[in-house]
Amino acid sequence: MPQAPRHILPVTLTILLTLTLSQFPTHTATAADNAAPKAAAVDPPSAEELIKQLKPGHPRLLIDNAGFDQLRKRIADDPVLTAWDKAIVDEANSLLDEPLPRHVLPDGIRLLSTSRSVMAHVYTLALAYRLHGDRRHLDRLWKEIDTVAAFPDFNPRHFLDTAEMTHALAIAYDWLFDTWTDSQRATIRNAIVEMGLKPGLAVYHRGGWSKSVHNWNQVCNGGLTVGALAIGDEQPELAGQIVHNAIKSIPRAMASYAPDGAWAEGPGYWSYATSYNVLMLAALQSALGSEFGLAEMPGFSQTGLFPIYMTSPINQTFNFADSGSSVKRPMCLFWLARRFDLPVCDWFAVHHVRPSARAIIWYQKPTVDPVQAGLPTDKYYRHVEAVTMRSAWNDPQALFVGMQAGSNRVNHNHLDLGTFVLDALGQRWATDLGSDNYNLPGYFGRNRYEYYRLRAEGHNTLLINPGATPDQEPQADAKIARFQSGPNRTIAIADLTSAYASHAKRVERGLAMLDRRAVLLQDEIEAAQPVTVWWFMHTRAQATLSDDGRTVTLTRKDKKLTARLLAPADAKFEVRPAEPLPDSPHPAKQADNKGVQKLTVHLPGVSNLRLAVLFQPLTDNADTTQPPEIKPLAQW
Repeated sequence: MPQAPRHILPVTLTILLTLTLSQFPTHTATAADNAAPKAAAVDPPSAEELIKQLKPGHPRLLIDNAGFDQLRKRIADDPVLTAWDKAIVDEANSLLDEPLPRHVLPDGIRLLSTSRSVMAHVYTLALAYRLHGDRRHLDRLWKEIDTVAAFPDFNPRHFLDTAEMTHALAIAYDWLFDTWTDSQRATIRNAIVEMGLKPGLAVYHRGGWSKSVHNWNQVCNGGLTVGALAIGDEQPELAGQIVHNAIKSIPRAMASYAPDGAWAEGPGYWSYATSYNVLMLAALQSALGSEFGLAEMPGFSQTGLFPIYMTSPINQTFNFADSGSSVKRPMCLFWLARRFDLPVCDWFAVHHVRPSARAIIWYQKPTVDPVQAGLPTDKYYRHVEAVTMRSAWNDPQALFVGMQAGSNRVNHNHLDLGTFVLDALGQRWATDLGSDNYNLPGYFGRNRYEYYRLRAEGHNTLLINPGATPDQEPQADAKIARFQSGPNRTIAIADLTSAYASHAKRVERGLAMLDRRAVLLQDEIEAAQPVTVWWFMHTRAQATLSDDGRTVTLTRKDKKLTARLLAPADAKFEVRPAEPLPDSPHPAKQADNKGVQKLTVHLPGVSNLRLAVLFQPLTDNADTTQPPEIKPLAQW
């Protein structure tokens, strides 16, 4: 809605009106909103021209000598950096007697844990040595690098392993270039070239992750780019080809940030993908003086807000897809805050990162929290089709709810369209179980939707006509058809019809936050023939049913929340274990979900259904008014 001209309204009223309109937006989805983002064509300079832009000397990756000098002064003047610097030195000291890495694939597939360990050790030991000059740290780092350089390969069949190890060697080579001997430099450089860049160039030629749109694209392009930039003046032809191809490849994945900065693989994989995306852009800028327009791709400037909105007042995430509920270590937020003038990202990062080299070199003292930044309490992310609502920022007791529609076709997806999480009073009441063991047979293939945690019945959503595998349509795309935020009532309506197309003509789920004190969840189903419907909500709370089965009181750590069935009149809650229904698949070795149970509503033989559940935290000043009138979603 456009603002009134400033000469008509007093300044104070104009500002108040503007804040009100931005705080409580209204949005009805359109075809344009729901179209899949497409990658913009990026035409970087030739490989030869790129290397001509390479900054001479070292270090040139993420930071230079002047940057290290400035960092020493900042550490001396800032108590946070002083504490982090001490933590880095303590960690470096603890690594002195650690076992050296081994080329072992513990699951027969991945070297990834070794690559990540080496990378963490490189950053810690290299930074500690650069800042304090303790020779023990340098010697320990060389033992690690020399060991890795003697590996037969970096496991290129699982290329994440190769990319992360190449990243590690690049930082070691660049940050300590003047410290290494000619022989040591040759050893590191040869490992980067033979086990990192050459296998990577082969992928660019034949296809694979370089054409993907998910986290593999950013991780692999990012790791190879820093490797190429580290040795570009000594291997200009190969390095130029790597950087050229990476700049052309990464927009495929970066297109997924459009239009609002969200990430379809969930908040956990947002952290992984974006960390490497930022690594690549920061390295391009520091080594070549340009990001080549990549940072201007739609949505990327706002992506730093995504983990903030996906994190609840109790510091757990709305962990859809294969994400876990813990907040990852988003040191890239410091870079995003600086690059896009989003100081609220600094605030979030300071509260969630642990001391690390990149956190230290990108750190900025936080200046604003979400309230001071004017962030709305409610957010709808288009394309990813996820919504979060909260009663307040900066209150660990606040009410929070998240719901996802989205696509069952994205990488790391679960059949979880319509799922939700719910937090209040400092507790999580409706929980998402997260991923299962990636090494289960067929986890990323033919058996994926046999595992309970990946099925609709393993989520807080609907199941129609149980027993089938899969139990939601794997090709379904579900949309948030309507979103409206207001001070007393915020609503989101998800059209889930495509997820249940073989069973029903219309399936919609409405979510409403009422007076910032209660949450209403309402489902509507229309089917041509009678269907069996199950409604599920997983919880780690103790559940106590009322005598009539219409109310469940959940208790956790002396806090209480009620779930009340408002419709239909004949429905009742059951409390069941978090396990497959009798007619569902029961594959061996999947997680047993100990400590979790689920609220269920079972309604056989229905053709037209309106099912409404009201969630309300119980506090000393709990609202005792009558529950809301149940209206059709079309009238919300």
